[in-house]
Amino acid sequence: MTGNTAGPALPDFPWDSLADHAATARSHPDGVVDLSVGTPVDPVPELIRDALAAVSDQPGYPTTHGTPELRQAAVDAMARRFGVTGLDPVAVLPTIGSKELVAWLPTLLGVRAGDVVAIPELAYPTYEVGALLAGAEVARVEGLTALGPRRPALLWLNSPSNPTGRVLPVEHLRKVVDWARERGTIVASDECYLSLTWESSAVSILDPRVSGGSAEGLLAVHSLSKSSSLAGYRAGFVTGDPALVKRLLEIRKHAGMIVPRPVQSAMTAALSDDQHVVEQRSRYEARRKVLREALLGAGFRIDHSEAGLYLWATRDEDAWDTVAWLASQGILAAPGTFYGPTGNRHVRIALTATDERIAAAAARLAN
Repeated sequence: MTGNTAGPALPDFPWDSLADHAATARSHPDGVVDLSVGTPVDPVPELIRDALAAVSDQPGYPTTHGTPELRQAAVDAMARRFGVTGLDPVAVLPTIGSKELVAWLPTLLGVRAGDVVAIPELAYPTYEVGALLAGAEVARVEGLTALGPRRPALLWLNSPSNPTGRVLPVEHLRKVVDWARERGTIVASDECYLSLTWESSAVSILDPRVSGGSAEGLLAVHSLSKSSSLAGYRAGFVTGDPALVKRLLEIRKHAGMIVPRPVQSAMTAALSDDQHVVEQRSRYEARRKVLREALLGAGFRIDHSEAGLYLWATRDEDAWDTVAWLASQGILAAPGTFYGPTGNRHVRIALTATDERIAAAAARLAN
């Protein structure tokens, strides 16, 4: 019996190509400052760890839909933190972090070969991977006019953006929603950085000013990795159009895509408390100030970066030359080409390092 077992052709995992530069950075006498990935470094808040431990003795299977308490906590948090009202807890679905949802959303929604998935021109790599897993065509677009007469099955938004930190205003988001609804296109908005704004106010796709008070055709993807330092817990959720969420829920039930029960409890605690989010935001804001000033002093220009966990920086040279120069200073950054061809003269520099490592990077840049 023979057959094609190769599967979809996927790009190489971008960070694997940083190995040589990582080795150079690690050789620095004072150690590496790794600013190439956005992984949290601060302790998980105690109230979240307590909630995780409190249900660690429960032996039964958790529900795919999540506990009623978790779904209500998500609805309440969306209202308190982002002004999104009118959500039905039934239309909240916990996910195993947000990356797995991003990767599998096109497939779960029935996107197939011949369909188009539109993603930002500069984008988190998993948007493209998800489309390729579904066999769809990927269209990188800066604006809707670039799509011409095409009617994408799915369109991704990301504001605040990874990698650029760009924030899309209400008027732009509303225009996208109206355009998509006219064409029967589902809009998925990756809102992982919505709590981390510095120079601009960011809004959810479900904000009434954007959605018109209806979640029809809209999905908002949220992660607790950044706001609550829960990357290790794999804690996220999706909400929006009840019909779309129901479709996702039914398939995820069959596929066994379930958030562990202790993590559901931890998520409920995290979504019910805003103080730890404020404290974590303050940490990142302080680190951003130190790094931003150091980069500007070293001759970099920083574009966008008004929100999120990254500085989108350039020396007006090839991105890999900048990566190499930084590595020679013991600092590891990600080249902008990881996020799309037009990122070839920028690097993405993460704020996710300890205060001591951020200070070390600033000192090296000053020299």
